[in-house]
Parts: sequence; structure tokens; C-alpha cells
Amino acid sequence: MIPRYSRPQMAAIWAPENRYRIWFEIEALAAEGMARAGLIPESAARTIREKGAPKLAAINAADIERIDAIERETRHDVIAFLTWLAEAVGPDSRFVHQGMTSSDVLDTCLSVQLTQATDILLADIDAVMAALKTRALEHKYTLTIGRSHGIHAEPTTFGLKLAGHYAEFARNRARLLTARQEVAVAAVSGAVGTFAHLDTSVEAYVAERLGFQPEAVSTQVIPRDRHAAFFCTLGVIASGLERLATEVRHLQRSEVREAEEFFHPGQKGSSAMPHKRNPVLSENLCGLARVVRSAVVPALENVTLWHERDISHSSVERMIGPDATVTLDFALMRLAEMMEKLLIYPDRMKHNLDSLGGVVHSGEVLLALTRAGILREDAYRIVQSCAMATWTKLGTPAGRSFRENLDTDPDVKRVVPPEALDAAMDPALHLRAVDRIFERVFQ
Repeated sequence: MIPRYSRPQMAAIWAPENRYRIWFEIEALAAEGMARAGLIPESAARTIREKGAPKLAAINAADIERIDAIERETRHDVIAFLTWLAEAVGPDSRFVHQGMTSSDVLDTCLSVQLTQATDILLADIDAVMAALKTRALEHKYTLTIGRSHGIHAEPTTFGLKLAGHYAEFARNRARLLTARQEVAVAAVSGAVGTFAHLDTSVEAYVAERLGFQPEAVSTQVIPRDRHAAFFCTLGVIASGLERLATEVRHLQRSEVREAEEFFHPGQKGSSAMPHKRNPVLSENLCGLARVVRSAVVPALENVTLWHERDISHSSVERMIGPDATVTLDFALMRLAEMMEKLLIYPDRMKHNLDSLGGVVHSGEVLLALTRAGILREDAYRIVQSCAMATWTKLGTPAGRSFRENLDTDPDVKRVVPPEALDAAMDPALHLRAVDRIFERVFQ
């Protein structure tokens, strides 16, 4: 997590100030739950809230250094925090954390942080989807060449390209909502999760006040399959982001030039070559996606802990939690802005569509021949021969268009009238289902 790729709102979730405020809220809610269950005096729960809340609201760098100093002695972060809190709460601090274990605080806090991060990521995805929808509708009927294996295939529209990415982000949004629900759990069950020194109503109270569900069986930690599913979801989102960024990179290649990133006034593309306009944003997004996905394997490995708990997962989560969410947040917003400003060149798309002499219509010509009664294998041989004659002689004096080769082929002339070839080679053929597809995507 570095400032260059961080946005303040997301980075703040992982700052010590927010972490300690969440820790206090969990402790205060637990105390209130204990008071309701008759485990501690109600006055003690009030004192904890009334004296602790202002302290946490005004927590500053000096307070954090004080907690760090205590931890350097105790070698335990939660104990250091509780010691610092006790200085503000006074004698009633003896009722803080009663019957609880540090994992109750740490794991429930992580759940809060992940849900806070998810809410920002959901808004980010909404911004990406809004940009994609706007540009897809703008270029709904803009013909361009579809490519398979990087090679010209058949016509499509640029709007359909973007609609496909929109649909993927819609699926990813649904996945993220599911992942949020998966990690929105609280554990306040004490050592090894048996509630030996607590009442289950305390956990239920804390969970309800946080908007969570209680963890069904928490051992001493919340099971890490939940977190693994969460980080896997972030990885899938990052892959969808990279797929779109890779498309932009290809379309911006000098040989293609169908779309390109907005080039700001005063922007420089190269220290040595003043003409350069590089796809720096989309290349950057591909790199950031790799960082997000790098959290997936450690999250999966965190599922396996010893018995009721160990802390082999702890150091991992202290890094991948902030890194993956902060990086994905930055990347999604960069993607949204890039797509909003993307420069799109329909004339260049038409040029590329026509650049192979019409061979991209070979599929429909093949169907025209089979409809005329020619066996498919024979029709394929005829059409491929005409197409290859165009392909291999492009740009030479002997070169002829695909249509010219078809018009002079005796087998074609014998069964397919010119108007049938006109229809087969009409790019508008590829627009007829666009409205129906858009209805399915943008309901």
C-alpha cells in the first residue's frame, strides 16, 4: 500500500485510528451486552462508553505512539490497547474484555474493515458500469471488426464489446455482495470459542449492533474460508478489470488505432520520442490487477490453521487486507475515468474492417452457398479458395477483393445471384440482434 496507488477514503479504513475505534466499539458493545445479561454492572458499561468514546474520537499520533510503546513492552497489540484504554476509563476498566479473547476483537474488527472496504468497492464498480453503459449506448451500432486469436473474424459493434464488459462487471458486483455477506460476521465467544466465560447473547448483541450475523462456530477465530472467498472475489474482479484494460491496450496499438486513452494537454509519452502516445493507464491497470490477485493464494493458505487457532494467518492479513482493497479501489476508479474519456475512432474501425478485402464476410458467403444446394465441404473449399486468393495477394498488383474473386468463380456464379452475395457481405447483417442483446444486458 503506497500513496501513489491509494485513495484516502480506502486507506483510512486500514489506518490505526480507524482500527482502534473499531476495537473500542466492539469492546463497548460487548460490555453493554454483558450488562444486559447481568454479567457486569450497567453503570460500568455506561462508564466504558462515556469515557472511552471521546478518547477514541480524538485519538491522535501521540496516542498511537503511546499504544505502540506499551506493545513494545507487552508484545501483544490488544493488551497494549486495553492498557491505554484503561487509563481513560479508570476503575471500571476491569469490566472491559471480560471473558473475551483477543481474537474476538481482532476478527470482528477485520470483518468491519472488510465490509467498509467492500462498500467503497461496490461504489467503484458502479462507476465503472456507468461509464461502460454510457459508452456502449453511444457506440451501440458502431461497426468494428471482431477478432479471434488476434485475427480478423467477423464484424461486431464497439457497443457490443463494451456491453460484454458491463455484463461481466455486473456479475462481479453480485459476487462482491455475496463476499460481503460472507465476511459480515462477528465472533465474541471467548477462548477456543466455547462461551465458557460469556453468554451467547453478548455475541448476538454485538453482531446485531454491527449489522452482522454471529459466527456459527468460531473455534477461537472466524473460519478463514470466509476470507478466502472474499479475496478470491477480489481476484476475479481484478481479472475482469485487466481483461478490459488489455482490450484498450490492443486497440491503441499503432497498427490498430481504433481507440486510445485520453492524452492530456502537456502530457509526455516518452523522454526520447516526442511523438509517443502510450497506453500507460491500461498498462498500469494490468500491473495493479496482478497485485490484487497475488492476495488470493495466501488467503487460500490461511484456511488451514492448527486446531482451534494459531496466528499464521495474522501477518498475512495485515498485508493483504490493506494492499488488495486499496489497490483494487484505486484501479477501479482509474478504469472508470479511463473509459469515460476514452477516445474512440469509428472511421479507423471501418478502415480496419475493410482492410482485408472483404474476407471477413466468408462465413455468411459459406452459408449462402449451402442454402443454394452446395454441400458444406464443397462450399467451404470454394469460399476458402476465394478468400485465400485475396489474403495472400493483398497489396500486390495481382490482388483482388474477395467479392471480385467470388464474382469470377464459376461454381459461385452458377448457384448464387449477385443480390445474394450483396446480402451476405452487408455489414448491417451483424446489427440485427444488437437491440435484443442490449435489452438482456441493460434491463
